[in-house]
Amino acid sequence: MTVRQSHRVVIVGGGFGGLAAARALRHAPVEVTLLDRRNFHVFQPLLYQVATGGLSPAEIATALRWILRRQRNTRVLLAEVTGFDPAKREVLLADGVVPYDTLILAAGTVPSYFGHDEWAEHAPGLKTLEDATEIRRRIYQAFEAAEREPDPARRAAWLTFAVVGAGPTGVELAGAIAEIARRTLRREFRAIDPATARVLLLDAADRVLPAYPPDLSRRCAASLARLGVEVRVAARLEHVDAEAIQVRRGGAEERIPTRTVLWAAGVRANPLGKRLADALGLTTDRMGRIAVAPDLSVPGHPDVCVIGDLALSAGPGGAPLPGVAPVAMQQGRYMGKAIRARLMGRTPRPFRYLNKGELATIGRAAAVANFGRLRFSGYLAWVLWLFVHLMYLVDFENRLLVFVQWAWNYVTWNRGARLIAHGWRDT
Repeated sequence: MTVRQSHRVVIVGGGFGGLAAARALRHAPVEVTLLDRRNFHVFQPLLYQVATGGLSPAEIATALRWILRRQRNTRVLLAEVTGFDPAKREVLLADGVVPYDTLILAAGTVPSYFGHDEWAEHAPGLKTLEDATEIRRRIYQAFEAAEREPDPARRAAWLTFAVVGAGPTGVELAGAIAEIARRTLRREFRAIDPATARVLLLDAADRVLPAYPPDLSRRCAASLARLGVEVRVAARLEHVDAEAIQVRRGGAEERIPTRTVLWAAGVRANPLGKRLADALGLTTDRMGRIAVAPDLSVPGHPDVCVIGDLALSAGPGGAPLPGVAPVAMQQGRYMGKAIRARLMGRTPRPFRYLNKGELATIGRAAAVANFGRLRFSGYLAWVLWLFVHLMYLVDFENRLLVFVQWAWNYVTWNRGARLIAHGWRDT
């Protein structure tokens, strides 16, 4: 069968799913256009290390054009997507349109403040490189402000760090901040002792890492306690402002003075998901995800596919697949096979997710690993976490740089990228 050479595939989003889809179409008889408002792919699982000064932004990000430079059927456009016109099969941009025959939406998620978007100003989330450098600025500026603060109560507020959300990101952030306070900054200040800093990890759930088995949650909590992190579960955040948080736990409320609040409590679908749903006359779930068919297309619209965190896709047992990088990458690779099958007149097999396990790091030489019946924690889990994350970095040069930086950090306890990059702000 002769396949038409001009089939146009437009991919919105250069994250894990979108990039995997583009690479999977490398040898397909299609024209691929990858749209993203940033010119780079960022390895999100290591954003917390940029946020805590362990790595520099360039070490976990790679230019999309560099990644796809040898893929002759693919072009990358730096563009702001504003909407969709399914009738004309066009993606609407802030400064034009891009036509498609097949659309793949892989725009990811943004932080969710559960109806309190005003908290974002005081409690930044961690989804982008810009978020990471802003969090890094706030963490290290807090120690600088405490060094100059003569009032003991205000100094204590500067030295109190509240991380909201005890999933993997929150656990990683809290553990890293505790290590910064107790090891990295030791002997660097004269008016304060950084080791006296309080690091709070808060979650409304009844345990840390609630998506993991209970025994691993207990081990994680014990590791955090050894680092000096105060874990408060079953704690509901009621209010956040520039100087304190209000927490309800049981029947009591507590006001905790703090100048540094970091948000890791939840995400919602990128607003582009809602715009696509509106254009197609569909609804989204409470997280803003779009329900997809077994082949990841939107029901009734075989030319529109949604993958990654934006897709409400059923896994084994019918439960929705989690919004994690392995799901997005497998869906992206599947889309390459599915599009080729359709072009050849075949019906693609349904998408099946293969869960290869879960890893979460807590701090130096401490992590937890969940591979179904095989579960373990400690040094071995940490080494496995290091290896897996190195291998999943897109570019070999980045792997080498990260490996060298990790080795140096391990030997010295230093974090070479702990820069306050945006200057001093009014306090």
